[in-house]
Amino acid sequence: MASLNYDIKDKLKRLTAFEKIIALNIAVYFIGWFVFQTQGIERGDSLNWLALPKDLAEFIFKPWSIFTYGFAHIDFWHLFFNVFVLYFVGRTFTNLFSVKLTLNVYFLGILLGGLTFILVYALLPDSMLKPWGPLVGASAGVRAALIFLCAYMPHKEMRLVSFNIKLMYFGFVFVALDILGLFGDNQGGSVAHLGGDLLGYYYAVQLQKGTDIGKGFERFMDSISRLFPKGKPSNLKTVYKSRKKEYAGHTKQEFGKFNKQKQIDIILDKISKSGYESLSKEEKAFLFRAGKK
Repeated sequence: MASLNYDIKDKLKRLTAFEKIIALNIAVYFIGWFVFQTQGIERGDSLNWLALPKDLAEFIFKPWSIFTYGFAHIDFWHLFFNVFVLYFVGRTFTNLFSVKLTLNVYFLGILLGGLTFILVYALLPDSMLKPWGPLVGASAGVRAALIFLCAYMPHKEMRLVSFNIKLMYFGFVFVALDILGLFGDNQGGSVAHLGGDLLGYYYAVQLQKGTDIGKGFERFMDSISRLFPKGKPSNLKTVYKSRKKEYAGHTKQEFGKFNKQKQIDIILDKISKSGYESLSKEEKAFLFRAGKK
């Protein structure tokens, strides 16, 4: 049982940033579906508290929606397409960029896509705009990540069925589709897409010049996270001797419940993250004994 719990926790820790975002989007989709099924609310309104309103006056009373709209999907195929693209884009991001840069590109895409949506509907006359409800969906963040890769490594080739195609051509196609979408039924969504496209392109161009435009956003998010400390140490003194975590975060008793291969994997994982010198005396001794068998 201890080994199973460790496996589950280990797999959750190994999820990439985009895989965690995918999981959260799927979870929110099913929350909306559950509300629709149980509360008698129209499906389109089931996630209304997360959706981004186009009316600037209404947005003032829902400021959180500038980010939360990116996790709200009503249509299954909208969710499926965003998750599908994000999964494959995320694999490349994981191999090339840090987690913080990955999150900067994605969430700044969501932010700029939402702001573009609000500004267009606030500044352009109604005669130029089609009736459209609040904005939902992760497409602006997905577009930002995709266009970022297309602009950062335009000549990298991807396999498409039986032939290779350069990433920059993928970028051209998606931007062209978003421009054409301005004249279609999903005008509001296309406006947000173009905001994400712009962010992804500009971020990549500046990063190639050595400037990470997401650093300010990163510091802001770090300051927000510091407002929610993980927990304060207790001032109470204990009268018993605490159990020492001798084996990669596990006590001797916990470590002994794992099978031999799992024990070796735990030690090797610590080496891969922190180096051999980070091992405790007990860990080095265990690894030496295991190597002799």
